[in-house]
Amino acid sequence: MPASRATRSPATDTGHARDYAAIALAYAKRAAADKQQVSHCKWVRLAAQRHLDDLKRSRSKDWPYRFDPWHANDVCDFAEKLPHIEGNWCRCPRADAGVHLDRCGLIDLEPAQIFILAVVFGWRRKANGLRRFTVVYEEVARKNAKSTKTAAVSLYCLACENEVGPQVLTAATTFDQAKKVFHPAKRMVEKMPALQEAFGIIPWAKSITCADNGGYMQPLHAKSKTQDGHNPHLVTMDELHAHSDRGLYDVMRSAFGARKQPLLWQITTAGSNVHGVCYEQRTMATKVLERSVIAEHIFGIIFTLDGPKDFEPERKAGDDPYDERNWIKANPLLGAAVQLDELRQYAIEAQNSPLAEGEFKTKRLNLWIGAATAWLNVSQWIACSDPTLRLSDFRGLECFIGTDLSDKDDITAVVLAAIDHDGRLLIKTWFYLPEAVLKRDSQSEKDQQALYRQWHAWRKLVLTKGDFIDHRVIRRRIARLKKALNVRKAVGDSFAGWETMAAGLNDDFDDGTGFAVMLAKNANNCSDPAKDLEARVKAGPGQLRHDGNPVMTWMAGNVVVTRAVNGTILPKKEKPMSPNKIDGIDAAVNAMAPMQREQPRPPEFQMMVF
Repeated sequence: MPASRATRSPATDTGHARDYAAIALAYAKRAAADKQQVSHCKWVRLAAQRHLDDLKRSRSKDWPYRFDPWHANDVCDFAEKLPHIEGNWCRCPRADAGVHLDRCGLIDLEPAQIFILAVVFGWRRKANGLRRFTVVYEEVARKNAKSTKTAAVSLYCLACENEVGPQVLTAATTFDQAKKVFHPAKRMVEKMPALQEAFGIIPWAKSITCADNGGYMQPLHAKSKTQDGHNPHLVTMDELHAHSDRGLYDVMRSAFGARKQPLLWQITTAGSNVHGVCYEQRTMATKVLERSVIAEHIFGIIFTLDGPKDFEPERKAGDDPYDERNWIKANPLLGAAVQLDELRQYAIEAQNSPLAEGEFKTKRLNLWIGAATAWLNVSQWIACSDPTLRLSDFRGLECFIGTDLSDKDDITAVVLAAIDHDGRLLIKTWFYLPEAVLKRDSQSEKDQQALYRQWHAWRKLVLTKGDFIDHRVIRRRIARLKKALNVRKAVGDSFAGWETMAAGLNDDFDDGTGFAVMLAKNANNCSDPAKDLEARVKAGPGQLRHDGNPVMTWMAGNVVVTRAVNGTILPKKEKPMSPNKIDGIDAAVNAMAPMQREQPRPPEFQMMVF
């Protein structure tokens, strides 16, 4: 371990074990050239192409950044001098022969890891040589050595960036989670006396100090009383998807003011909260990668499977999660830290257990699915969205309305559905909420209220006056749709409010066949329309086109199902009292039920009440 890495001249590239910058460049070229996205998903290809394009841009005197191979090499070389702190078999010939040596227990970076480290630390500002990137969003499936690599980054930023008094914080929702980066770093230091001596690094129970520059590293969690007052050089936020609110993120993000080149490193697997801070940061990263947002300080990379809209040219469907040829996309360390046989075992369990399926998709394939045991895949649902869908698209079609009425503080949903001339299911949505819900002073409802306010501001959620849903507003909406379109049926569940409304609608519009009907919510009545919806979401935009309402997207991610031994399914909330609503999906199922009835009538629908 060199005694003074920070004082080296970038022009002198001696002492580095490998040409990591060249390895990163080769990886970028391979990924960018994978136009069929066989081994690299859309987001990895875009990250790679961005690096290649930036190398060309850096030749211009007007562009403020340059790529410095020395810095790219130095961070990787530092990482590969650190030890594994859990049993690992290196890739040297003696290890292949089954010999596990102490000397072979050092970190051996894979090309994908080298690419990330080289790009983040290699890109520099021409004016002062400081790092270009100050925000990193990295999303990858579990067991791809995230914590090990992040621990190496933390030690490098603590000791090797010529920073005075660097504060390196590992932040997470709980102390145990924060320790998952801190403890590997601590154990690395403990196992390397040479590292301790070179930089004056001392491992303590809850911190690591660096005598050379007066810096320290420590874990920090969301419930800590000492979140404020920090002046961090590096903050790593582990498993960002688990953050239920943005409190800790905002505190850390705002604490960087006094540092010359601060770094916020967000690392996570996929999760279930598509309206939390993690998905917000993911969305920003995807916009930067797509070049729809110009943010030169943000580096983003996402290792996941591709959806239907992620291919060029567009494919009819996305990657099959059970085709093991696709698993490399979410697991760049497949064959090294991640074993194929292990993934096969998880896949078998997932195909035979709805509970295991959610875990397999989110944690092993890095797919966002909504609820922890979600029924519908959120990424697939989003791929079917089309904000240009208008009422005019329903003209000339046989239309059906589904409702899910609430009484007090719940959301009421109205869904218009039809099958177009191409056989696609069209879905347009409206959502209503009593305005009193937003006026309640409840800490437990704070995040939910913030979502509702945002949706209302976007005109995706209508507020009705008072403490109760004004059912007259809902009735007027249905009446207007009935007058404007060929609406065959309006369907609601067996709730007293709908029974009253249905009677009034039938007085106004009944042609003798029963315009407004009730559908008891049970597996017999809901299974066929629910299965049809499930199949269309999986099939992609060729089978489903919805209006992209974010309220409906949230609800699609909240739904789980009960699967009976007779093959029926029943959509439901994850927990009976869960604040995560599913009213829009219930309304969609109600709208689709009479569509099924228009075909030869299966016994499941004999319980419909007219």
